[in-house]
Amino acid sequence: MSGFNDRIIAEFRDNDGRVGGPFAGAHLVLVTTTGAKSGLPRTSPVMSFRDGDTVYVVASKAGAPTHPAWYHNLLANPKASLEIATDSGVKRMDATAETVTGTERDRLYAQFSRSNPGFAEYQEKTDRVIPIVAFHRDES
Repeated sequence: MSGFNDRIIAEFRDNDGRVGGPFAGAHLVLVTTTGAKSGLPRTSPVMSFRDGDTVYVVASKAGAPTHPAWYHNLLANPKASLEIATDSGVKRMDATAETVTGTERDRLYAQFSRSNPGFAEYQEKTDRVIPIVAFHRDES
C-alpha cells in the first residue's frame, strides 16, 4: 500500500492539494505522524472534514479489522503536522490529535458518511468502532 500512498502524496504536493482517480474531489489531508516504533516521520493521505479550525479524519482503513498505522502512531504521540489544501495552495498546520468518542463520534461519523457513503459500509464490515480523530491547531 505504501507505493499507492506515495503516489497520492506526490500528486497532492505537486498539484496544490488536488488529486485524481478514486480521490478526485475528495477532501484529503496529509498527516505526518511520528512512528511509534521507529521515531521517524510517517506521512499518510487521509479523508478529512472540517468544523471551524478543527480538522477531522476517519481512521477507517477501508473497514479492516485493525486500525491504520498512522492512528497507532498518534496514540503514542498525538503531535502531528497536517498539509491541507486551500484555495491559495497547500497550508501546513501543526496540531495535536484527540480521538473523538461517544455520541459526538457517532454524530460526526453519521454526518461524514452521508456525504461519503463508502464509510458507512466500512463501519458495517468491521467489529471495531472506527475512530474519528480531531486535530486541534497548536498555538505557537
